Amino acid sequence: MFWILLAAMVALVAVAMLRPFLGRRTATAEPPAAYDLRVYRDQLREVDRDLARRVLNPDEAERLKTEIGRKILDADRALSRQATPQGRAPRPLVAAGVLLALIGGSAALYWKLGDPAMPDQPLAARIASADARLAGLPAQAEAEAAAPKRVAPTPDPQYLQLVEQLRKAVAGRPDDPQGLALLAEHEGRLGNYAAARDAQARLIAARGSEAEALDHARLAGMMIEAAGGQVSAEARAALDTALQLDPRNGQALYLKGLMFAQNDRPDLAFPLWRGLAESSAPDAPWMAPIRQLMPDLAWLAGHPEYQLPGAASGMPGPDAAAMAAAGDMTPEERQQMIAGMVEKLEARLADQGGTPEEWARLITSLVGIGNEPHAREILAEARTRFAAQPEALAAVNAAAAEVGLDGTAGAPMPALPGPDAAAVEAAGQMSAADRQQMIGGMVQQLQDRLTTQGGTGAEWARLVSSLTVLGETARATDMQARGRTALAGDAEGLAALNAAAAQAGLE
Repeated sequence: MFWILLAAMVALVAVAMLRPFLGRRTATAEPPAAYDLRVYRDQLREVDRDLARRVLNPDEAERLKTEIGRKILDADRALSRQATPQGRAPRPLVAAGVLLALIGGSAALYWKLGDPAMPDQPLAARIASADARLAGLPAQAEAEAAAPKRVAPTPDPQYLQLVEQLRKAVAGRPDDPQGLALLAEHEGRLGNYAAARDAQARLIAARGSEAEALDHARLAGMMIEAAGGQVSAEARAALDTALQLDPRNGQALYLKGLMFAQNDRPDLAFPLWRGLAESSAPDAPWMAPIRQLMPDLAWLAGHPEYQLPGAASGMPGPDAAAMAAAGDMTPEERQQMIAGMVEKLEARLADQGGTPEEWARLITSLVGIGNEPHAREILAEARTRFAAQPEALAAVNAAAAEVGLDGTAGAPMPALPGPDAAAVEAAGQMSAADRQQMIGGMVQQLQDRLTTQGGTGAEWARLVSSLTVLGETARATDMQARGRTALAGDAEGLAALNAAAAQAGLE
């Protein structure tokens, strides 16, 4: 059947290409000069009729005839030029020869590069083949050996020195979970995925039965990165363990769907990614690849009509393209873009209302662009709106406390630890990479202090928000869980943390 259809398609294309050469030449359209010539001759006859009716005197008639005669001569010369044949007449034999050469060359190329004798592959056979590949996934060492070589990034020398100190510290305390977690994270940032995978595996061993689903999902992700994107047998085992501990772990669900998609089982990958896409925040780290791959995956899985949700429950904000474009803007352009987004959010809340988290985002955004007086006005309005809803009011108050607005009277609260004015001014002169590194260092300092010394609910809220802004959603989720444990007896602090997590799209 395949060859019959192929031959029919080739024949139809050949006939369509040869038809203009084999058919009779159709009559060409009338040249414009011929139409003009016919009009001028009609005008000459009209002049004679007007002269006979004495509408024109002889002198006027003679003058008109002379003028029309000049136009007739010009039109006649133009007609001679337009009637001259242009180019050569079509050559049917030459066209047929070229077409046969193309068909013959295509057939020869397929015969050499293709496989004409390949048998059909029914659905059952393809599924059986895919299951066989899944059962025989390569070992991690084999997958890493076959992975293409990557160009290592060139980090800042000071950052390299800090990581080297971290390596020495972990070597001295090989069973310290916090040190191993930091080492795995920073080795991954440097592109040393094999070293990151080893550190993560040691972290899981050190935590033992206390290792969480996120730990195993991170291990699987590092294994896949080290293998150049290929899911190995060990990575699959780590994913299975993660999903046994937490069947809703987003990272593990995404990676397991990727494994099925890599091994020709779109029917198994589609339901995993569909459920994940419909339950995740729009800025979740796995949403970008799912948006890109889901249309083809849905078609292969037999659901061509499926459309990804247009909007998830997460907070409105810029998409990935806007964030990428913002990196190339000047500070003034970036400030203008942010101000426009804040104005849109404020207009929507004024017209339609919104959730406490959206009001909280508006308050923190206004402070972020330097409009603190207006932020206080919005804070007062939000408190009026949610006066009868304690939980909603707690979310608004937590946002106000996070950015240093007062609790009730209008005096500013002590600001949370952060960069001073000189550091902010210096950051404006940095490159994007240096600025990102500086921010990451400040966030790491805050995390180290909170995990070792503890802190207020507002400080834990700031840490979770900052990690989400940096794109480290998994780490933000981890800090959210630690913060809840640390604030177990502080209802107000817990409310602030939960509000920040909801605003960041973690819940």
